Amino acid sequence: MIEPLTLLAFVPAALALNLTPGADMMLCMGQGMRGGARAAWKASAGVACGGLVHGLLAGIGVAALVARHPAAFEVIRWVGAAYLLWMAWKALTSGATPDARPRRGPAFRDGLIVNLTNPKVILFNLAFVPQFVDPSRPVLPQFLVFAGVLSLGGLVVNGLAGAMAGWARGAISGPASRWFDRVSAVIFAFLALRLVLMERT
Repeated sequence: MIEPLTLLAFVPAALALNLTPGADMMLCMGQGMRGGARAAWKASAGVACGGLVHGLLAGIGVAALVARHPAAFEVIRWVGAAYLLWMAWKALTSGATPDARPRRGPAFRDGLIVNLTNPKVILFNLAFVPQFVDPSRPVLPQFLVFAGVLSLGGLVVNGLAGAMAGWARGAISGPASRWFDRVSAVIFAFLALRLVLMERT
């Protein structure tokens, strides 16, 4: 399906991308600050599943259609921004009372939706992955394999980053822990702002 040398070249490139701080890593860290290490791992799993879906959509040509139609692209972008702002609001209000306990929330769903509504991931799959695809062979299986490699690396890297943020929150109790909710809200709002201000290329 894929030449071993091609896969050997793709793996370190994918790992370098996984290790580069980005929206997915920040999302998982925000979830870790809000709900602990378990929530961070769930969010990372959601992001990874979103990556597999993106690989599927790119492989069957849907991603290219979305990228060529500005209206569809804009809808995805604004839905993603609105969802992130909703997450920021929930992070600010979930522990508003002194006795409130941190809520883990549907972290997997959040990771999945935020990843699927990130137009930058669509563009990335159309710009980076095809460089390693052999057009003389079935395209869809190759996209799925490459998406699997990226998702697996992202699952580990983003999960660890988010878990560390969760462990930091777990080490702090009392009113001071509310600052983690505020920081996670700022992270989610910042990611929403990035989507709003991003330029379509």
